[in-house]
Parts: sequence; structure tokens; C-alpha cells
Amino acid sequence: MDLVQGVRSELAARANPERAAFMSRYFQTGPGQYAEGDIFWGISNPQARDVARRWRLALAHPAEVLPLLQDPVHECRLVALLLWVAYYPKAPKMHQEVLYELYLTHRAYINNWDLVDLSARDIVGYHLWEKDRSVLMELSQSTHLWTQRIALLATFYFIREGQFEDTIRVAEVLLTSKHPLIHKAIGWMLREIGKRDLDTLEAFLHQHSGVLARTSLHYAIERLPPARRQYYLTL
Repeated sequence: MDLVQGVRSELAARANPERAAFMSRYFQTGPGQYAEGDIFWGISNPQARDVARRWRLALAHPAEVLPLLQDPVHECRLVALLLWVAYYPKAPKMHQEVLYELYLTHRAYINNWDLVDLSARDIVGYHLWEKDRSVLMELSQSTHLWTQRIALLATFYFIREGQFEDTIRVAEVLLTSKHPLIHKAIGWMLREIGKRDLDTLEAFLHQHSGVLARTSLHYAIERLPPARRQYYLTL
């Protein structure tokens, strides 16, 4: 049994219709919602990660998982990305480049926040750490929700390395977004910056307090002392 058939078979064996119904509501798959039409089998994240662990050594080239990434079932796409995340750090340089390009050219299938959040940092961010990062500005200027979130979450890799400028630049581009999932992502990344450099966080808050969405603000100041939180809430 090849990798794609094996992964799909193992996931199908773990399908849980009751949980699938809950996940469909949670991930907003209804008409007009952000994940309209997505299909869930009701497989938990630990179960999906277990399947990915069982098959990761079978992956010899990043293109092998494309049928999974293009699958209409959410958990198949999830495992495809988990396989890529596990493969990338140990892959030959040529395969890393291929994987990165496949990720960006197939990002239409990376179409929910959980898929973006588990992969953008460890594929896009990792790949761009010592390379030109201008692509992040291009991605952030897209009108596509998940492309915007990929641009921002990719910078989480840089935050962990102590570099915040790219996160600030991407966040500034996205300040005018009306989507709650972008507001949450901006606030989350700002909070991560604040854990490491409070001055950078507070400088951003002072500069953009007039346009920063309230959701972003609440996420960003979550770890500040109560008096500082109250200060920013009243700006």
C-alpha cells in the first residue's frame, strides 16, 4: 500500500460521525462561512498526528503528498501538512526548495486556520529565515484570507529567533482587515513579541492604537499587568 492510500485508509478507519458534525460547526463549514463546504471525518488532532508519525518515514519526495493535500477531506490535508512539517528540516536542500514552492503554489488547499497555523511557521518561516523575505509582503497584500494568515504566521519563526521587524511590517499591512481570524492572528503574534520584547510590543500599540482591532488588542495585551492592560484599553 502506498503512502496516500495508507494514510487515507488509516484516517477513514478512525472516522467519527458525531465528532465530524461538531467539527463541521466549529470550523464553520456552512453556507457563507469561511470554510464553506469543507468535509470532516471527525478525527482528533492527536489521532491525525499519530497517523502522520506512522507514515513519515515513507515520504521520499514532497510531491508524494499532493493527492492528500488536494483531498476534499480536511483531515487528509491536515496529515499532508504534518508530513511536510516533519520532512522539511531533514530534507535535502533541493527537496526543501521544492516543498516550499509546492506549499505556496498549492496554498488554496491550506484553507483553514488550523492548517495554516500548524505549517506556515515551520515551512514558510523556516525556509525564509536566511533568505529574501519580500514574498511575505506580497502574500500579505493578497485579498485571500488564508494567504494573509500564512504571511503573518510564517513570521512566528522569526519571532522565536528574536527578530520582529517582519512581523511588524506584515501586521501593519493587515491592520485594515475586517476578518476576525486576521485580528486574532495579529494579536497572537504581537503577544508573542511581547513575551520577548515588551518595548517593541508597546511601541506598536502606541503607534497603532487608533486602528488596531479590539480583538487584536485584547490578544496582544493578555499577558500584561492589569494596570497596563487597562491603560491600553482606554487609549
